[in-house]
Amino acid sequence: MNEDNETPEARRERIRQKERQENPLGNLKDSSERAKYGSLVDLVGGLNWKVTLVILLILIIGAIGYGLFFE
Repeated sequence: MNEDNETPEARRERIRQKERQENPLGNLKDSSERAKYGSLVDLVGGLNWKVTLVILLILIIGAIGYGLFFE
């Protein structure tokens, strides 16, 4: 696929693969941390922007509510 016509997801994956090839020890560290804690990139990458916005709004409203009621 031509780099000009690729989707943003394909571009991110291509860049990720290139980084893995150039820095294998960094990739090992990143993958071990991702296995322990999860990855926000993987979570958000599978969602559309509307669902991501709803999740962010819920987190923000929850933080404000916690600040108002529990402190």
